[in-house]
Amino acid sequence: MWEPNRSDAVSAPHTIWVKSPGDLHTVMHLTQEASQRRTVLTALGSGLVVGLAGCLGDGDDLPEPVSLDDGQACDECGMEIEQHPGPTGQVFFDDHPPDRDGPAWFCSSTCTYSYRFDREDEGTDPIVTYLTDYSQLEYSVDDGDEPSISAHLAADDHREESELTVVAGSDVEGAMGPELIPFGDADDAEAFADEYGGDVRAATDVDRELVDSVRS
Repeated sequence: MWEPNRSDAVSAPHTIWVKSPGDLHTVMHLTQEASQRRTVLTALGSGLVVGLAGCLGDGDDLPEPVSLDDGQACDECGMEIEQHPGPTGQVFFDDHPPDRDGPAWFCSSTCTYSYRFDREDEGTDPIVTYLTDYSQLEYSVDDGDEPSISAHLAADDHREESELTVVAGSDVEGAMGPELIPFGDADDAEAFADEYGGDVRAATDVDRELVDSVRS
């Protein structure tokens, strides 16, 4: 009976013992096939990982918000944004508005949503919506007869809608009066509502009915 050197087998835990050179040829053939199968499976697995990475990376391509302190007029109501208090917003579309390469911009959260809902009704899909994030700001509230919250117009003062919680129908107003006040931290939104009233909900849950109820 033909055998490999037993001293080699000690360092090779997966050694297969054979009885003849013919058996050795069969083992070598099977081992080669297994190696090829492992190579194919590895390649398929790598392709799957690359494909998933591509899908997960789509969010990295979102356009960035812009500053709103350069005399821009609200695309919904026409008021000059930097002359008014309260949260501001911007919405990027594929090909709208037609007069600029950038977002539609707004003096208030309510204007932001009203405009976006109208464009959606026309068949224009938004790419991303940004609103002021008061959780990352040192804001102030004017506690007069009609309290209003300060405006913050830098690009970095805005955050993607999907990351925000809003307080709807509080006593605090913005550029257009009653407002949706956005916060990046839901606990901040709850604290604001405890102090100034209003209902707390995810910004992505805002619909036309809510905006109309806030404005009425």
